[in-house]
Amino acid sequence: MRRLPAFAVVTFLFVLLSALPALAQEGMRTEGDVSQAQGLYEAEVAVASQSERDRNGGFARALGQVLAKVSGDRDATSRPGVAGELRNASNYVDSYDYRQDQGTSAGGAPTFRTTLVARFDQQKVDVLANALGLPVWPQPRPKPVVWLAIDDGSGPRLVSVQQSAAVRPLLDRAVDRGYRLGLPQGSAAEAALVGAIWRGDTAAVARASARYAPPMQLIGKLYRGKSGWVADWNFLDNGKLLASWSVDNPDARQAMASGADGAADALVKRYARQAVGGVPGTYRVIFRGIGSSEDYLRLSAALQQAAVVRRIAPVRVDGDTLEADLDLLSGVEGLKRMLGEDGPVVGGEGDPAVFHLK
Repeated sequence: MRRLPAFAVVTFLFVLLSALPALAQEGMRTEGDVSQAQGLYEAEVAVASQSERDRNGGFARALGQVLAKVSGDRDATSRPGVAGELRNASNYVDSYDYRQDQGTSAGGAPTFRTTLVARFDQQKVDVLANALGLPVWPQPRPKPVVWLAIDDGSGPRLVSVQQSAAVRPLLDRAVDRGYRLGLPQGSAAEAALVGAIWRGDTAAVARASARYAPPMQLIGKLYRGKSGWVADWNFLDNGKLLASWSVDNPDARQAMASGADGAADALVKRYARQAVGGVPGTYRVIFRGIGSSEDYLRLSAALQQAAVVRRIAPVRVDGDTLEADLDLLSGVEGLKRMLGEDGPVVGGEGDPAVFHLK
């Protein structure tokens, strides 16, 4: 079966907008009413089966999505210490469910996919993000308005709320980054703003967007380039230009989705709070109350499982006291958060920090 080029996909979406209700009823995928991910601390991933192994792998991928949404950091899973803690993702799960999604293959045969919907404990995830030094993007989060003009070869046209299906990659990518985008109503006056968008008159668009809240606009134009599709973007917050960027991509959907990434990066840079776990570095730490080899093994296991601990270098053992240098991602405060109230040690005060084995 011949694959349609990206420009044909965009053209198809615009030309057949009036047929969208019927297409929705005849969609390629139907979802059960059992479960869907909602909110920052929930995520859904496809899994091969409901086995424990596939479920734990799904938890890891889902927690990676949640950390990316909570922090607004698209590279959250590649940050130091995160990959190691994803292996313990099941410790952060509050509840989970499965959904069976039915679709149709290119040949017309029915297909089935198992989706794991994971809901994570908000407090535990927030502690983890702080301990690992990830920024925290506070809630509630703004919902900027997208003013996007697309020229598929027949002249630029404004995308309004009635054409939301045409920009689904953009809207979905914003949700993946932890926020939502809105679209204008599409009145005649708003449709006439295409010219302003095309010539880069962001001030005119911002004035026309005054009826919407918040006063944030993601302004873009998508058009065919030499090697595919070009998307030019400007992001404004209360009349101030926060960022401008341009993307060239063979796939129109990816070029379109780049708008959500750029806006998210600008919002995180402006509004996210830096983690309060502490400064990365090597810290001298003292552990007291180690009365047996079992106590030492229990302490050692807890430190090795703490994602903020990069290296443990014992310095001195004296009776029931162990003195060690710990290479920490986010300081002693981060270590205290990771060990938690249910951990094997308490304390962590002073310089050097002194912990007591329970």
